[in-house]
Amino acid sequence: MFLVPEYEELVLVLPDGYRAYARYWSCPKPRAAVLYLHGIQSHCGWYEASAGALSDAGYAVLQPDRRGSGKNHVARGHSGSAQELIADTFAARDELLQRSGCGGYHIVGVSWGGKLAAAAYATQPDGVQSISLVAPGLFPLVGVTAAQKFRIGLAMVADPLRQFDIPLNEPDMFTAEPVWMQYIAKDPLTLRQATAGFYLASRRMDKTFARLAGAPPVPLHLFLAEHERIIDNARTTQFVRDLQWPGCRITVYESARHSLEFEPAPCTYIADIVAFVNEVTG
Repeated sequence: MFLVPEYEELVLVLPDGYRAYARYWSCPKPRAAVLYLHGIQSHCGWYEASAGALSDAGYAVLQPDRRGSGKNHVARGHSGSAQELIADTFAARDELLQRSGCGGYHIVGVSWGGKLAAAAYATQPDGVQSISLVAPGLFPLVGVTAAQKFRIGLAMVADPLRQFDIPLNEPDMFTAEPVWMQYIAKDPLTLRQATAGFYLASRRMDKTFARLAGAPPVPLHLFLAEHERIIDNARTTQFVRDLQWPGCRITVYESARHSLEFEPAPCTYIADIVAFVNEVTG
């Protein structure tokens, strides 16, 4: 059983002045710092257990809610570009390092947040000590239809703020646990729609994370669910293996679905994240 320490709620001022919600899990004399990035629909509240476990293990953890998601109600579901999203990540990193006093940091990216983590590292790898990719959204199995892509393309010209459904509105894609399925279905902070601008930004980020192969190697741990319905495990696994980074590892959790934190007994997965960061930190 993991302790869940208190966290501080803060306002993270992004480069364009957008005021974003974030949670900071502090601890006295942190061993290292962890930047924790959530998925396309989720928010930092989905990952309290793992963030709390990392804090309990001696790490300062910053969990930003992505602009337009979670508790951020301004420009709901929108971002103007991939560069903007990556710049927001670096603003969160800077806040984490300033608050913690640490010189480097670990990245944890869950689902779509794994794509953002990979793109951020490929853009600016300095100071990153490890990368944990949890069911990362690098190669999705689920996406908008061809007709929706056409409408999104038209909206980019005439109305980039037009909202489109995110095609992940079935809670059983994330978990088979009834209590967590109900949580996802009723969670008022879960993002149900995103703008044409966000969809284009996400698509353009694909070219950025693809440059990961040319970035300097760091310890990387890929965490996958056996019964995955949202991302392509085979393509993701091959992508990570093709990096040929020393110390790279892959763990697959039997019978699990996409949201490993929402499994009946997530303690093993959470312990594995903490153990990996511990091992790298030394």
